[in-house]
Amino acid sequence: MRQGGDLFAVVGDARHVAGVDEAGRGPLAGPVAVAAVILDPARPIEGLDDSKKLSEKRRVALFPLIQSRALAWHVELVDASEIDRINILQATLQGMARAVAALRPCAGLARIDGNKVPPGLPCPGEALVGGDALDPAIMAASILAKVARDRWMLELHARFPQYGFDAHKGYPTPDHLAALALHGPCAAHRRSFAPVHRALQALAPA
Repeated sequence: MRQGGDLFAVVGDARHVAGVDEAGRGPLAGPVAVAAVILDPARPIEGLDDSKKLSEKRRVALFPLIQSRALAWHVELVDASEIDRINILQATLQGMARAVAALRPCAGLARIDGNKVPPGLPCPGEALVGGDALDPAIMAASILAKVARDRWMLELHARFPQYGFDAHKGYPTPDHLAALALHGPCAAHRRSFAPVHRALQALAPA
């Protein structure tokens, strides 16, 4: 699946291929993190893989290597309010377009993990199903997105310790659902997601 950029988009170098991936579409709280990375062929990074296949320790170790050796990288955090306003799919796609647009040098092509090319990209784009296991730049993006989001969830834990965000990172674990039922949603929860919506209804006055 391939799609051109906007008519007035920045023209990037065709040799600069950006890998794009996200982390955090499924959680009930916190942002979805989207990363775009242009790797430097002259500065290879050993050990890249889909972030889900790597240990937390390995992801954290690779994070600064990607930042220092890539030609360009950017992480975009799309918060819960935007997710609620336009839905998680559209929020993710818009985050991808913004992440690619922020790259300097500009990308000549954006290779997206998945089956959809975001509208509004500043360059041509192509979707690659299973790309986080196939393309090193997408692997790097998946690592940046995952680590950046996990760190943000630790910050949310410091603000809202009653939910245990440090442990489950906002995913709908039994402990998270129990805390949600007990305390109700906080500002970081995605109110358009069914378990959060149900918790709001349960706490509403009769």
